[in-house]
Amino acid sequence: MVSSYVHRYPQVVKMPSASEVLKLVGVGVVGLTLGIEWLRWLYRRLKPAARVTEVLFFPCESSCVERLFASGDASKQPCPCGMSHSLKDDSFSRLLFHLLSARVSLDVCVFSFSNTELSRAVLHLHTRGVCVRVIVDRDYMYITGSQIGMLRKAGVPVRHELSRAVHMHHKFAVVDGRLLVCGSLNWTMTAVQSNQENLLVTDDPAVVAPYRGQFQRLWLANDPARHKVLPVHDSHQKGRARNGGPMMFKCHDWKSEELSQEAKEGGL
Repeated sequence: MVSSYVHRYPQVVKMPSASEVLKLVGVGVVGLTLGIEWLRWLYRRLKPAARVTEVLFFPCESSCVERLFASGDASKQPCPCGMSHSLKDDSFSRLLFHLLSARVSLDVCVFSFSNTELSRAVLHLHTRGVCVRVIVDRDYMYITGSQIGMLRKAGVPVRHELSRAVHMHHKFAVVDGRLLVCGSLNWTMTAVQSNQENLLVTDDPAVVAPYRGQFQRLWLANDPARHKVLPVHDSHQKGRARNGGPMMFKCHDWKSEELSQEAKEGGL
């Protein structure tokens, strides 16, 4: 028998170089960072969104609201007027804040509209490119100080209740189709400064959706084109009649196809 002797050398473990260690650490840090960001994204997706629920009461003291209309650094500049500048507890300032938060659309449905600051807010949004639509009562659109003429002159689409037997007595607004402002408050100076009034502000979809649908139903029902025997009052239809053809508008109905379907289902 031939025996063999195998000489075994101890295994030598090669240690990684400093650069390789740094690369491994870098990859680990990147992986950990991406993992944390993914977990944050998942948490935000799964976490229930904070709901907006606010109750506003009137009358309220007058305060300066210029900062709400200002943009950029101008909003941080002190105002020299002698009015209160606290916007935290002022119901009217909170109302303006919510209305001016509109980025896509503002639908206003009110009995009467003569408050100049609210008119200013509507015109401000219209100038900014927000699609604004207003529905008012037929008779009360001509009250002293009514802002309807000014809105129409600026190109804001305005419609009123075409039936003489019915008053359009709603008082609500829908911001971007997601935020509802509703209550007893007419958009008048007297209501804000003198009357006992209330407003509820909410973004609860279950509450907002019916108001969106109701506004669209009223908007379609009070389209002057559907009532040829009546004089044309709608600013859009005036332009169409005057030019003898279809009129191109800057403002398009927000999600018009979806809301029109809701209106059809409502019986219009």
